Amino acid sequence: MTEPVLRLVGVTQQYGVGETAVSALAGVDLDVVRGELVAVMGASGSGKSTLLSIAGGLQQPTTGEVIVEGTYLSTASQRELAQLRRRSLGFVFQDFNLIPTLTAMENVTLPLELDGFRARVARRAGKDALAAVGLDDKLDAYPDDLSGGQQQRVAIARAVVGGRRLILADEPTGALDSVTGEAVMKMLRTRVDAGAAGILVTHEPRHAAWADRIVFLRDGRVVDESRRASADSLLSDAR
Repeated sequence: MTEPVLRLVGVTQQYGVGETAVSALAGVDLDVVRGELVAVMGASGSGKSTLLSIAGGLQQPTTGEVIVEGTYLSTASQRELAQLRRRSLGFVFQDFNLIPTLTAMENVTLPLELDGFRARVARRAGKDALAAVGLDDKLDAYPDDLSGGQQQRVAIARAVVGGRRLILADEPTGALDSVTGEAVMKMLRTRVDAGAAGILVTHEPRHAAWADRIVFLRDGRVVDESRRASADSLLSDAR
């Protein structure tokens, strides 16, 4: 059996204490393997973004374990976590999170340079990543000179540069038109098919249809799950 790239075991997340405590996640178990794209769906407040943040080590769960490529995040040092995020994890956010004073190339290569890659090696990898998303003619453009769709493609190039093995995407098409949104989904699917593992948080059934598996959250719990062969009926119900 293929070892999961990501494993969540009994993950809970609670905010506050006593009677005012809010449970964002409650006993979530989830494995994601190489070559698999998992869509996470659910109503607003169901815990989708919290799950993604915990999976990427951006916050620690109240209880449970998060394991990325064999590394237990609960016992990893801050240095180890930072290294893991630079080398293994790629984040794609709805609001792009590009640095406005850096060019497209500089935004993409920044994680590599922070990880000690020589500038020439980082630039070659950045050029390849931008070419893969169709922006090889925008290497020196700044975010303000790019359309929303182009900015999101830069964000995806940054997420996959250097061969990251776990791609975490939080509503990556939310600010895009339908045509550009489909193009972004195709890029994510292509990266996963090339060997990465991916989690996509989305409220759009048509985007979830790109996934191999769909996990439904309600009140912080996994309440349903479907693989691609049987996803159509569940997505029809969700509509």
